[in-house]
Amino acid sequence: MQSSNTRGTGKFRNLASMKKTKPTILVVNDDGITAPGIKALIEVMQGIGNVVVVAPDGPQSGTGHAITIAKPLRLDKVELYEGVEMYKCSGTPVDCVKLAVNKVFKGKKPDLCVSGINHGLNNSINVLYSGTMSAAVEGAIESIPSIGFSLDDFGHDADFSHCKRYIEKITNQVLKNGLGLGTLLNVNFPRGADIKGIKICRQANAKWAEEFDERTDPNRRSYYWLTGVFQNNDHGEDTDVWALDHGFVSVVPVQFDMTAHHAIPILNTWDLEM
Repeated sequence: MQSSNTRGTGKFRNLASMKKTKPTILVVNDDGITAPGIKALIEVMQGIGNVVVVAPDGPQSGTGHAITIAKPLRLDKVELYEGVEMYKCSGTPVDCVKLAVNKVFKGKKPDLCVSGINHGLNNSINVLYSGTMSAAVEGAIESIPSIGFSLDDFGHDADFSHCKRYIEKITNQVLKNGLGLGTLLNVNFPRGADIKGIKICRQANAKWAEEFDERTDPNRRSYYWLTGVFQNNDHGEDTDVWALDHGFVSVVPVQFDMTAHHAIPILNTWDLEM
């Protein structure tokens, strides 16, 4: 276990050199504790370290970094897979990480937090809406090296087998080399087994052009289904969208510091004297 006072230097931490025992790995997701994606991720992590799972009791896709404050949370131990310590949580993916740190690990920190494997991509702007990535971000906020994994397949019968060796490789590299404090990884996989390799990328400048399908209920009241089209406004060949479109695994380093540092000198030229 990582000591709770391992904080603050801003340097990369070599976790593997700090301990000889197997690492403790927190596994979370946003598709729910029974989703096929988290089962695949658990199987990979069992070959790397000691696994503890804390995941939502049902689907929580698109919840972003939401937390539960208006109602109590439930955390129940369950037995789904032999030899795996597992808990289902009534809250959001971020709630899962918070409860894991405070109640399961009792204030100590696991050596790694992995989230996924998500059913559907979390590349580009999707990182802001993703419960999968928000769980990983929460891990990084807690100074836990964290990775989010997603696959370009929404189907319940999605095949995650081709992702496993890449997940193992990336995870072992994080454990060996560490991540800078405040930094985590957003990893996305293309569909299909013909993966060309791994590319370190930047987040593409893209967005969803939302549309709302308006319908009428039996009481003649309108209701809406959110739909839309993904618009890629970025034609660079160093982006996650380009990598995935060309058959590569995309790895984007992400940070939760949302300060637009480049804008500070510009704002300091404004006349803000009162």
